[in-house]
Amino acid sequence: MATDPNPDELAQAVTNVAARTAGLLREFMREHGVDVDAEPDPFGLVPAFFELTASWASNPTKVLDAQFAAWQSYMQIWQQTMQAMLGMSTESIVQPGRGDRRFKDEQWDSNPFFDYLKQTYLVASNAILSSVDDLDDVDPKTAQKIAFFTKQFVDAVSPNNFAATNPEVIRATIESGGKNLLDGLENFLGDLDPKDGSLKTKMVDTEAFELGRNIAATPGKIVFQTDLMQLVQFEPTTEQVFRRPLLIVPPWINKYYVLDLQAKNSFIKWATEQGHSVFVVSWVNPDERLAGKDFEDYVFDGPLAALDAIERATGETEVNIIGYCLGGTLVGAVLAYLAAQRDDRIRSATFFTSLLDFSDPGDLGVFIDEAQVTSLEQTMKQRGYLDGAEMAATFNMLRSTDLIWSFVIHNYLLGKEPVPFDLLYWNNDSTRMPAKMHSTYLRRMYMENVFREPGGITIGETPIDLSAITTPACFVSAAEDHIAPWKTTFLGARILSGDVKFILSKSGHIAGIINPPGPRQYGHFTGPAVTGLSADEWLAASEVHEESWWPRWGEWIREFAGDTVPARIPGDRELGVLEDAPGSYAKSRLA
Repeated sequence: MATDPNPDELAQAVTNVAARTAGLLREFMREHGVDVDAEPDPFGLVPAFFELTASWASNPTKVLDAQFAAWQSYMQIWQQTMQAMLGMSTESIVQPGRGDRRFKDEQWDSNPFFDYLKQTYLVASNAILSSVDDLDDVDPKTAQKIAFFTKQFVDAVSPNNFAATNPEVIRATIESGGKNLLDGLENFLGDLDPKDGSLKTKMVDTEAFELGRNIAATPGKIVFQTDLMQLVQFEPTTEQVFRRPLLIVPPWINKYYVLDLQAKNSFIKWATEQGHSVFVVSWVNPDERLAGKDFEDYVFDGPLAALDAIERATGETEVNIIGYCLGGTLVGAVLAYLAAQRDDRIRSATFFTSLLDFSDPGDLGVFIDEAQVTSLEQTMKQRGYLDGAEMAATFNMLRSTDLIWSFVIHNYLLGKEPVPFDLLYWNNDSTRMPAKMHSTYLRRMYMENVFREPGGITIGETPIDLSAITTPACFVSAAEDHIAPWKTTFLGARILSGDVKFILSKSGHIAGIINPPGPRQYGHFTGPAVTGLSADEWLAASEVHEESWWPRWGEWIREFAGDTVPARIPGDRELGVLEDAPGSYAKSRLA
């Protein structure tokens, strides 16, 4: 007769597993050229999971309750499976969550064997995740790390990730006589880096796109540049344009053309068609020569330099500005700096999925603590920059099911070639970050969260205060954002002292913004003024609209766009044309 597990034995067993796992990880990293003696546990997982075992030992009923609930579910699934095999009608006791596309093949529901695999996996994964949830006796930061990496493990062992338990792969193997597995092995070997043995899974057909031809193809010219950016002025598509130009500041962690993928989903093309004179900052892809550039250099040589250049290009001193993600944080710094200088050249500001308050950065915070940032700084000091591929790998882990395991299945188990997909092409076009700037950003914003504090950040010799910003603002955030959680962007919106409009788009960090009017558009929420409300209170009082937010923003910005003037042609005033858009900075691609 089975006996209840002893909590001490359970804790010791899990501790042993953690230790053995750490050893395996060390060997794997050593084989792939990582100096594990210098940094044996870069994510700090061993002490985190030691805390977990201690928590379980002090509260064994949490684990036992999860085990008992799982055991009951297993018995129900087994009974249901036997009924299904006898031809009886049954109903699953557990279903994948909304948006979980791992089990979309109809065999996961219609075949009793695969339905059994699916349900037992879902029950087991839910039990595992529930056992690391609500760890009251563990530091919140550590608890978040435990939950995140436990989720990584749970996602990795999903039955659809293995050839023998994925019905689509089995079907392809039978139909092709195993050719899919041979093709997958060829793809796998092709993705191995011969220099260090690391695996670089191809996510997209990189030969399908060419900047300036079928992606980043909205006509424009480079009219100005600094060491850190080129300024793109896009050609008008209307005879008359609004008097005040529109300046867009994208994140420096990626290329600007996420806003100009193809004609059908280009925000830049759409904005020019609405009558805006559109200027966009195109950030440089820095190398070791720019290692000493800091956050304030991005302020002065980025948006502030662009404002002066736009005045020379158009004769206008007043502009409207948009900041996307990190670009929005930068715009916040620019607005606060200009407020301190009593400079009101910016008439309105729009923030796309931007953090001004970093108190809750979501799962990204798992990668930002003293040990990890110090290790990263040591690596950046040697190179002079953060390699863009490393940051891309971090972001992929935030959505491992979609951005890691789906490609393992597609490329290696089904043996298919990567598909041409504009958004994945852009996502694969990584950029570096200067060592000093990135260190400042991680420490001052994420770790210390002083950006929201009056005087917490100094630009030049000027302490800045976000609450001094009275510029009318519009925040556009995304309900499923895993990089800039919308409730945290809402906190930032409340800091400003001017009129603030808040729009919550459906979907995630990219799809929630690249959301053009037309078929397959995501809806959005609008609500009351943000002052005095929590995010949940605002959402409860909001109204849902089942269409793109772009036209709604277009109506809002018209109030600040001014009257109309004849369309401006790039290079027709003081600034000449340096080269055609998208420009050499955008075309600089990492190997």
